[in-house]
Amino acid sequence: MAAIFQRTNNFYNWMMEKRDPRVEDWLLMKTPLATSVIFFLYLLVVWQGPKLMKNREPLKLKWILIPYNFGLVILSFHMFYEFLVTSVLSSYSYICQPVDYSYNPLPMRMARVCWWFFFSKVIELLDTVFFILRKKNEQVTFLHVYHHCSMIINWWLGARFVAGGQSFFVAMLNSFVHVIMYTYYGLAAFGPHMQKYLWWKRYLTRMQLTQFFAFLVHTSINLVTECDYPKEYCLAVFLYAISLILLFGNFYRKTYSQTKSKEAKFD
Repeated sequence: MAAIFQRTNNFYNWMMEKRDPRVEDWLLMKTPLATSVIFFLYLLVVWQGPKLMKNREPLKLKWILIPYNFGLVILSFHMFYEFLVTSVLSSYSYICQPVDYSYNPLPMRMARVCWWFFFSKVIELLDTVFFILRKKNEQVTFLHVYHHCSMIINWWLGARFVAGGQSFFVAMLNSFVHVIMYTYYGLAAFGPHMQKYLWWKRYLTRMQLTQFFAFLVHTSINLVTECDYPKEYCLAVFLYAISLILLFGNFYRKTYSQTKSKEAKFD
């Protein structure tokens, strides 16, 4: 037991030596402790929330869901804009882009938007809380929980150690997709009468799958070329993208193949 503790402590010390000093004093960045607490509290809500709501009426949260979703549309668009403009002004390469750890204006601008991207993933944990409070427990799937949990861990590491460089592409593309996704959720929050305008849900899922394939291609290039960017992070993104393709692909197949089967029965 002592040996395990020592190894864990050594790994933690090694990890903290590699940290980006620019983000040292930013919210939730100093140590992984606060983010770990948020992570486990989230899992506790997922586990106990449906039990607490079992004998209660579902809450009507339209008053908060509409501003929440459209607030995330605005934040997502802002992050997409910042990633795009800063990468263009910095002449970022889509093939190989090391992290610029300097305190110059453009690298600091990129570091700030990387932090905002991480923090947006913390905010998005409320998606699950709202599902549970509305007793939409069928929405709290393994895919949903896995995606939300993994993103706050992945992007705490991203913002803490590699705020910029190759990682900008993943965050930029994901921010764009989330503009569309939270627009959909925001419109849906107005009520059932909006469903006739939301026929494009399956195309949203296709867009999500497309972005994961783009992550796969983008990171695989870095894995087979020489680039001064940590290959460990590219490998992690590569494997993570595969997991999301498998999970979202399975979701798409089950959801839309079943829909087609039902429609065929009524033809």
